[in-house]
Amino acid sequence: MNQETTQPSFKKILVIDDNPTDRYIAKRMAEKYHFAEEIVLQESALEALVYIRSLEATPDLLPQLIFLDINMPGMNGYEFLEEYANLSETIKSNCIILMITTSLHPDDFKRAENDPAIFRFLNKPLDQEKFRLIEYEFSLKK
Repeated sequence: MNQETTQPSFKKILVIDDNPTDRYIAKRMAEKYHFAEEIVLQESALEALVYIRSLEATPDLLPQLIFLDINMPGMNGYEFLEEYANLSETIKSNCIILMITTSLHPDDFKRAENDPAIFRFLNKPLDQEKFRLIEYEFSLKK
């Protein structure tokens, strides 16, 4: 999100959210703030798992960040994480999960905080401030 050069901070992100408005906002904000070169949207956790598995042989095409909604029909975010834990180390070492939600319930925050697969817990909508926080935290990891 370097505003001077408008170079995207990340190559690819994946947004998993059943709400079309939330997907649209996430995509629009990521584009507006040059957060990622490519933004992939999935409306279900099951579809997202299929997508991620399809890229296992080409790890450079995996999304660097996965924005995962908690409350979704069919398979919720926590059920996704249970399946994700069984994926190959190739996938897990190339993707970082950020849990996104509109929930203000403390149990959701605590559960996400205690899950080692989740890098950060964020409230929707995604915006410039949240993208800057993520960029800052990643700059510290380098």
